[in-house]
Amino acid sequence: MPTKPFTTDCRDCPRLATFLDETRKLHPTYFCKPVPAFGDVKPKLFIVGLAPGMHGANRTGRPFTGDTAGQLLYSSLHHFGFASQPNMLTAAGDMDNNLKLFNCRISNAVKCLPPQNKPTPLEIRTCNQYLKNEIAELPLNTAIMALGGIAHDAVLMAVGMKKSAARFGHAATHQLASGHQLFDSYHCSGYNTNTKRLTEATFHDVFRLVVAHIGQ
Repeated sequence: MPTKPFTTDCRDCPRLATFLDETRKLHPTYFCKPVPAFGDVKPKLFIVGLAPGMHGANRTGRPFTGDTAGQLLYSSLHHFGFASQPNMLTAAGDMDNNLKLFNCRISNAVKCLPPQNKPTPLEIRTCNQYLKNEIAELPLNTAIMALGGIAHDAVLMAVGMKKSAARFGHAATHQLASGHQLFDSYHCSGYNTNTKRLTEATFHDVFRLVVAHIGQ
């Protein structure tokens, strides 16, 4: 599929576009559009999540901001020097526009909120053109971190690799056809952290691999 520039006006996936329209009626103050990437344009670390959350990025317009998934992510980014502060929101619960990322950029495999947080394979493929463009623009020394198996597979798709070429596994690393190094982590969702499938310690283990790779 030919690639095209990302736009928050994209309506290429009818189911997702309709769901955003319905969500906007229920929550008229929410962003309710395809969510753009956030952070440095030429990062050393490029993080890929799954998709915006209903009351997170779909509300704020910034990846991983507003829900529990972002709490561990942004505190970890701050711990390792990639963020100016550990909190993504103000005390009032609004997006904190003072938060800055350093040498880091965050995006998603699917830019729109999917029903039940489950994009279809076709929606993932349709949106992959944007991820392909994002990765193509990264410096070759950029480390890519995939949060979860869907993000991992979307990265492989974006660089023209088969799923069988690199199996997902927490703290696994893979050399990509694009020349970048891929680092896998379980997704920092509330479900994974509540069940202890992912802890701060095991999440930080992946960040240490990234830091060692990029020399930060």
